[in-house]
Amino acid sequence: MEKAFDFKDKVVVITGAGGVICATLATAFAELGAKVALLDLNLEAAQEQADEINSNGGVAFAYKANVLDKDNLEEVRKSVSKDLGKVDILINGAGGNNPRATTDNEFHTKDLPEDTTSFFNLDEKGIEFVFNLNYLGTLLPTQVFARDMVDKEGANIINISSMNAYTPLTKIPAYSGAKAAVSNLTQWLAVHFSQVGIRCNAIAPGFLVTNQNRGLLFDDDKPTERAEKILRNTPMGRFGESEELVGAVLFLASESLASFVNGVVVPVDGGFSAYSGV
Repeated sequence: MEKAFDFKDKVVVITGAGGVICATLATAFAELGAKVALLDLNLEAAQEQADEINSNGGVAFAYKANVLDKDNLEEVRKSVSKDLGKVDILINGAGGNNPRATTDNEFHTKDLPEDTTSFFNLDEKGIEFVFNLNYLGTLLPTQVFARDMVDKEGANIINISSMNAYTPLTKIPAYSGAKAAVSNLTQWLAVHFSQVGIRCNAIAPGFLVTNQNRGLLFDDDKPTERAEKILRNTPMGRFGESEELVGAVLFLASESLASFVNGVVVPVDGGFSAYSGV
């Protein structure tokens, strides 16, 4: 089993690595011997995490990367190859929602207040941004980094999907649709690269508290109405922790354990997707 989780000298590229979830994954891979490239638009956040990994004896480099800019990604790829070597494992973790693509109301009703952001006046550019960030922000890094993974033993891609891909949440149609597209792309890539040795899988996290959603889930440390709904519909009755995603990701990345696992999306959700609400 120690060999199964031995990633010594494997080069792991992680997008969105300045965020809570992907920073946790970066630390886990580094602790198991991987050389980690932390990519994020927020270089300061990625560098802070890289510094912590290095101070604990790991090997990590931080890079400023825009997952919607292919030319930038190509330059980052060159830097990663120079600093660490060619990529073995790609984790597409960049993504997120935006208030411009979020409705105020869960259900459309008559006589809504004039200042309500409803489905009918969602900002087109906001919707486009969210879809691009999540879908193109997965596709473009894969186009760039998977070139180095063709016919490389143990190469694999892990995407970050969402519970929204299974059942769309109210208020966030763009994010839900984009994550459904990420799950679909995961299956497409698994088939497309199956003849050249690259596996592609994904995880679908349930509800975790992150810097991005904290304001939606808590009001002065008190759960909001939306948070209470989530907890009622999560059989384990709590939010997940970023560390609880690590096991699924390491399993999918392990060539000795998951060599025949390809094109799956693994829910890590405390039972949310299994519960009908009744």
